[in-house]
Formats: sequence, structure tokens, C-alpha cells
Amino acid sequence: MKVVLDKGLCAAHGDCVVAAPEVFDIGDDDDTAVVLDENPGEDQRPAVEMAVRVCPVSALRIGD
Repeated sequence: MKVVLDKGLCAAHGDCVVAAPEVFDIGDDDDTAVVLDENPGEDQRPAVEMAVRVCPVSALRIGD
């Protein structure tokens, strides 16, 4: 699983951080989220899928 963040869409709402705190954080500039682990283990899949679903601007997706 690969986590893909479109920084051009991200508005730093932080919902992804709440859903998957081991995978996402808010950057130091507070303008966008950051992906802490681009290739999280399968044990993180439910949390990452939730983060993708709850992102209000659809800035996240799961790649191959």
C-alpha cells in the first residue's frame, strides 16, 4: 500500500491525523498535512482508508 497526498488540494483540516496518527501529521507550516509513512503496513490499512474517506477535500488516495 502506498499513501498519496495531493498537497495542492490539502487544506490541513487534520481529519487524516485523527484517523491515522501513525501515518499523518500536520506540517510545521500548518498549511498541509504530511505523510509520516508513505508505505505503512497492512495493519494500518483500515486507518488509512478511514483517513481517505474523511478528508473533506479528497487530497488523499491509496496507490499500489
